[in-house]
Amino acid sequence: MDKNQLGVQFMQDGNWSDAAKAFNEAIAENPKDAVGYINFGNVLSAVGQEEKAIKFYEKAIMIDENAAAAYYSLGNIYFSNEQFDRSKDMFELAMRKGLETSDNYFMLGLTLVQLEKGRLALPYLQRSVELNDQDAEAHFQYGLCLAQQELIDEAIIQFMDCLKIDQAHSDAYYNLGVAYGFKEDSIKALEMFNHALEIQPDHILAGYGKKIMEKGI
Repeated sequence: MDKNQLGVQFMQDGNWSDAAKAFNEAIAENPKDAVGYINFGNVLSAVGQEEKAIKFYEKAIMIDENAAAAYYSLGNIYFSNEQFDRSKDMFELAMRKGLETSDNYFMLGLTLVQLEKGRLALPYLQRSVELNDQDAEAHFQYGLCLAQQELIDEAIIQFMDCLKIDQAHSDAYYNLGVAYGFKEDSIKALEMFNHALEIQPDHILAGYGKKIMEKGI
């Protein structure tokens, strides 16, 4: 088996030390292949060594400026450190270099939301769920973004799609409650808040929403 493939298998098993060893061997065997550096960077990032990971991603880009996965991985690190302008640039670069994945569209959308550019985020979040309609969190975040733009009916559809995949997503129920409350459907809103509390009894916002709806019925 190829050393990179072997390393990926070790990563999937959570065996970080053997994964690092396999990727190190892949780099030693083929130092001009950007893939080994990206994979080694992913191991370092997974175990919290982000500064070292960045150097491996940058090395991959030096070898191959079209290494889209390296830009994507850099974007994730910058996002996790709330460097949203930098993460936006990396996700956009990854897209321009040909990374047409639901994850990249999703992360670019989330980054734009963090930059308070929700309307610009919508097409990327939409594309994310189009590419992977079984990603509950993508449907949820797309729904949140729609709701923030006051596209309530469209948001409800996404929250419902989220719940079809993950029936225990308490925040999706909570936000459905908010959406129905916005539409002045107190009965439906109360039902959604109750569902959220059944799943997560300490959901403070759902509890607050329930009290408000009960007063209005």
